[in-house]
Order: sequence, then C-alpha cells, then structure tokens
Amino acid sequence: MASLKDMERVADDLEKLVGQLRSEVHNGDFDRLTQLADKISEDADSAAETFSTVNETLMSRISEQSQRQKPRAASGRAKS
Repeated sequence: MASLKDMERVADDLEKLVGQLRSEVHNGDFDRLTQLADKISEDADSAAETFSTVNETLMSRISEQSQRQKPRAASGRAKS
C-alpha cells in the first residue's frame, strides 16, 4: 500500500511539472507543452488512484474497528 510519504512525493512531482508547464508557455514550444500536459495527466491519475486506495484502506480499518466494538457495547448493555 502507498504511504503518505509516497502521496507527498507524487504531489511534489506534480508541482514541479506544473512549474515546467508554466515556463514552457512563455517559450511557445507546443510539443513540449503537450508532453508536459500528458505527464501531468498521467501523474494526476496515478495520484487519484493512490489517494483512493489509501482512503479505501482507512475506511475499511475504521469499519473493522467499529464492528469489533459493537459486540462489546452490546454485551455491556446486556449486563446492566
């Protein structure tokens, strides 16, 4: 599973690419602009997939934890 450090690295890479894209706008090299835009798109898709995977894992763990606590809560009420 991807870590938060991995996610931060992806965000840093995207930030650098956007900076390069801004620089290239002034140069007018449309081939380079296209390459950078494609790379940004690919990296953004990868980031979205990574964020989604991390979110699913965290939500699954929260759900598991909630399920474990429900029987305890129910048994606690039964004793009172």
